[in-house]
Amino acid sequence: MEDILLAPPIAFGIYLVLTGVLSGFGRMLAGPVDAPSQAKTSTYASGEAAPVRPAVPGYRQFFTIALFFAIVHLGVLMLGSSDLSAVAAAFLVGLILALLALILG
Repeated sequence: MEDILLAPPIAFGIYLVLTGVLSGFGRMLAGPVDAPSQAKTSTYASGEAAPVRPAVPGYRQFFTIALFFAIVHLGVLMLGSSDLSAVAAAFLVGLILALLALILG
């Protein structure tokens, strides 16, 4: 019986049924929809007014942080898989210099 329940088509069917039941229960909790109002159609912003000008973030900060973590993670993987040698020490110095250049640059 457990093998049948774990079969992907059966598990997906059970998931669809449970999702439908939960969605129906949520609709009952939401209450009746009488007429659209400003309070129902506006986005909730924790009681604060939304900013007038839209935010347009750039990707420069994202790529700097992503490159930082990529260098750190790959460097740690390389150092973790090596032994204590002069090559590993030189790699660690190069890793520190690359991170400093990324942070300061």
